[in-house]
Amino acid sequence: MPTKQKSLDFEKSLEKLEAIVDAMENGDLELEQSLKQFEEGIKLIRTCQTSLKTAEQKIQILTEKESA
Repeated sequence: MPTKQKSLDFEKSLEKLEAIVDAMENGDLELEQSLKQFEEGIKLIRTCQTSLKTAEQKIQILTEKESA
């Protein structure tokens, strides 16, 4: 069931990203912590983008099969 795992990874990554954004917006972090969290956020964004791109490609393949 790799699809469920990828979905969970996406959901977990998105939750972590939201927590990072909240902490940074609230000013709860010192500069060094903010930089580390920013770096982690970039990694999480890339993970989410990859998951979304994969899902988009699967949808495109499925819809092309339906059209044929």
